[in-house]
Amino acid sequence: MNRNYLKQPDGYRETIQSGIEGVRKFRGGLCKGNYSYDQAILKLKEEIETADAIVIGAGAGLSTSAGFTYSGERFMKYFSDFNRVFGFQDMYSGGFYPYPDEQTRWAFWARNIYVNRYMDPPFPVYQDLYSIVRDRDYFVITTNVDHCFQKAGFDKKKLFYTQGDYGLFQSTDPARKITFDNEEWVMKAMEAQGFVRNEHGIFEMPDEGVSMRIPEEMIPKNPLDGTEVIMNLRADESFAEDAGWRAASAAYSDFLRRHKGMHILYLELGVGSNTPVIIKYPFWQMTNDNPEAFYACLNYNEAFTPVQIKERSLCIDQDCGEVLKLLK
Repeated sequence: MNRNYLKQPDGYRETIQSGIEGVRKFRGGLCKGNYSYDQAILKLKEEIETADAIVIGAGAGLSTSAGFTYSGERFMKYFSDFNRVFGFQDMYSGGFYPYPDEQTRWAFWARNIYVNRYMDPPFPVYQDLYSIVRDRDYFVITTNVDHCFQKAGFDKKKLFYTQGDYGLFQSTDPARKITFDNEEWVMKAMEAQGFVRNEHGIFEMPDEGVSMRIPEEMIPKNPLDGTEVIMNLRADESFAEDAGWRAASAAYSDFLRRHKGMHILYLELGVGSNTPVIIKYPFWQMTNDNPEAFYACLNYNEAFTPVQIKERSLCIDQDCGEVLKLLK
């Protein structure tokens, strides 16, 4: 086995550890910053234009702004039958439901993966973000698993998907840190349920409805040994940090090292309070430790900064997509 990866830096754990240690030292609580909305927009434009580097930290709020909602009309369009039979009202809950058999469980996951990985988001929020930073020295760390950054044109070598990818399966054996592309399987599983492509090539549910099960022989398997697979989504210690994941973690560490002490803009977009240790706490800590750094938080109803760094922070309590339109 090639063990060179063991020598690679691990930006994921390095920044989490330093972030946790740093945030414990903050005193004075949280605040909304010193800028009004209009002032914050102007200041953010200035920071984007003058920063030596931009580190983008993206959470679920960014994809929600792009239209990747997990409930409501979008959910009912593809899961109305699951809602009727099993009662759950959003795609997230469906991922944890105790289905009666594997054929039904994987029918749900085929739809869930298709809708959230292989369809494009309804609104061009990611494209707007790319147009703003494409000519800047940037790196992206995200907890999102929907592949929207690459679809918008972001350089794969500058992306770190920390929590996995809807487009990958992995072995159930945590010791085997390998993943497998699932696009071909997803498309066949959608067809097997009875979904039909429209004139734009998008799968839609026909009027007569679809099946809620796939054939038993279509249950996905590990192509190497025929064993069971699971989604490559971080839920516990079984998550497979494969070679691509490790390379991205090392690239994140290297980017931060190469720009240490420089004028860095830490641009946090739609990061909530569920997993603050991955992006939010490290961004706070790295801003605090570097007098040349600036922290910007864009998040609807959750925009705040530690008082300790408020002089080098701005907070915009608004939908990310609406703010990005103003920055173009």
